[in-house]
Amino acid sequence: MKLLDQSETVVVVVGTGGRRPERDRALTDSLRLEIDRRGQGLTYRRAVVIDDSAFLERQELHRHPTITIGGPGVNQVAGYYVADLPTVWEDANRSFVQAELDGGLKRVALWGSDARATAAAVDAFVTDGHLEALLERIWRLRSDLVM
Repeated sequence: MKLLDQSETVVVVVGTGGRRPERDRALTDSLRLEIDRRGQGLTYRRAVVIDDSAFLERQELHRHPTITIGGPGVNQVAGYYVADLPTVWEDANRSFVQAELDGGLKRVALWGSDARATAAAVDAFVTDGHLEALLERIWRLRSDLVM
């Protein structure tokens, strides 16, 4: 049985390193719930959470729209993304939303200089319309095919 659809299921990657993975895990869970809510119960329009080590080991997940939570010090995948993704929002050089939403791969890095700054980045991603923009780009095409 197919559980994920690379064109609809968002992979949210949480780090396993550093001293604050528990805090990042709580942020990750809240983001997952928000994505699931916006998916309106449609089978693949949801988020799945995976840790950075497991994500790096599973090449097939790299084709999914991906959001990392936590900076390069705690999330290995963020270490790759931060160097490549443009910054679309920042606050006082402490909180960052970096994203590539228009290319083939949709990738986002949400991070900050500490746990509070990371929480601010996640909040900005959701409330400033960046999550909506990501989901529109992923799900709009599929909606057009269904109609």
